[in-house]
Amino acid sequence: MSDYLIRGTALEGKVRAFAVETTVLTEELSRRHQTTPTATAALGRTAAAGLLIAAMLKGEEHLIVQVKGDGPIGQIVVDANAKGEVRGYVDNPLVDPPLKENGKLDVAAAVGTDGFLYITKDLGMKEPYKGSVPLIAGELAEDFTYYFAMSEQTPSAVALGVLVNTDHSILASGGFVIQLLPGLTSDEIGEIEEMLARIPSFTNMLGGGLNLEEILQTILPSFQKLDQMDVMFRCKCSRERVETTLISLGKTELQEILEDEGFAEVVCHFCNEAYRFNEDDLKQMIEQ
Repeated sequence: MSDYLIRGTALEGKVRAFAVETTVLTEELSRRHQTTPTATAALGRTAAAGLLIAAMLKGEEHLIVQVKGDGPIGQIVVDANAKGEVRGYVDNPLVDPPLKENGKLDVAAAVGTDGFLYITKDLGMKEPYKGSVPLIAGELAEDFTYYFAMSEQTPSAVALGVLVNTDHSILASGGFVIQLLPGLTSDEIGEIEEMLARIPSFTNMLGGGLNLEEILQTILPSFQKLDQMDVMFRCKCSRERVETTLISLGKTELQEILEDEGFAEVVCHFCNEAYRFNEDDLKQMIEQ
């Protein structure tokens, strides 16, 4: 089954909601980057958040999410667009902090709690929109909730999760964003908050067999789905792009690489694909 994202509204348009399943995507990210379960959870949560925020964009618009905490995982980077395509990486895919006392993965110990969450949106304008907030938890869902409240002034509830099996395969992954719009009464807000406090975790519901629409209807009984789209891993890199980058280094530097190494190999951060150029390739670039 492919991953997908849904959008909809509730309470006569006074609430908008987005939910995404990223189980296949997170498995792909884990395979490509050979991440530990904790690094998989951190990257998977950030990728889900990136897709949810990108779903609020349109056309060719896209965004970059950067989580820069003081934890051993280093930087988490996710690139997502309005078409449901996403890619991402972490600086240290081998980070492996001890489990929490309750047996759950300690994402905050990997990410850290001192640092910033940055979101850069390319909206097709001269300058991209840039928003940032301090990390307040390191578990990421709380940090994205804080981002919506402080940077976009939209009260939101964010849930993100990745359930990893003992063999490191992914049982369930994804998340949701519920945004409260003007016009809600205090009673309506209280009902939503009460329901959010009572429900199981998003991944437990997803892993238990509920689909995205059923999960949102558990929280928002009046939820109505407006549309749905597939989401997937997709990287923008290619051999041609890497070759163009190498040529841009200039004749002198390429000649030095040829003399010192006899070949060039470039590995894409986002997908871990390696592009190798042999002696003849380098000579051809130098001639160009």
